[in-house]
Amino acid sequence: MTHAPPTSTSRVPAHVAIVMDGNGRWARQRWMPRVAGHKQGVEALRRVVRASLERGIQVLTVFAFSSENWSRPADEVSGLMDLLVLGLQREVPSLSENGVRLHFPGDRDGLSARVVQGLYAAEQQTAHNRRMVLNVCFNYGGRWDVVQAARRLAAEGREITEDSLSGAMALSHVADPDLLIRTGGEVRISNFLLWQSAYTEFVFTDTLWPDFDAEALDRALAEFARRERRFGKTSEQVADAQAPAMADTRLHA
Repeated sequence: MTHAPPTSTSRVPAHVAIVMDGNGRWARQRWMPRVAGHKQGVEALRRVVRASLERGIQVLTVFAFSSENWSRPADEVSGLMDLLVLGLQREVPSLSENGVRLHFPGDRDGLSARVVQGLYAAEQQTAHNRRMVLNVCFNYGGRWDVVQAARRLAAEGREITEDSLSGAMALSHVADPDLLIRTGGEVRISNFLLWQSAYTEFVFTDTLWPDFDAEALDRALAEFARRERRFGKTSEQVADAQAPAMADTRLHA
């Protein structure tokens, strides 16, 4: 797939990406182990998936486990792996019933056979769904994505261009994100979707991920709706391009 800049002019973005940050701090504020924060993070993801479906978002991409997260304490990493496997077993039937198609972009080398099998099974069980794509980026990093795409093209003897590189990326099955939300108060993207977010709108919120809900999502969507997306053009060029579509809408009203 060729990744042109996002073209959505709707008040609702077609593709929303989220850096789900703040689970550990949420748990620490309550004198609970970090894994308890991750469990509440799963509940938050369930809420946001449901809200995204209700609002007509076509693609939701979340950063679940980065390639740098292996450096965290062993018990936390183990707990995250267990949460993933158990979560898949519990959530996949419901997601499939609601028309959600699952993808797990990321490096599967180094993951246990149990985790890899769980990811593959979830993708296969939901492959026929078309209502919404849910990308759960697991063992993913933006730099890893660029490198693996370049290596793939080199191995195939193909010329490296913007189009060919985009087509070899781990998220080549979807258009680039219109909106990227980061929770937890940090103002950076932490090696997430480096290539794909070239023209993405960013919204940063202090809300910790376990507290993120439909209302918080709506605030981010409202902020997105206020943005003027120019993609390198001037405001006047954008207005001129939108004028015919607006006129057509009035004629058919």
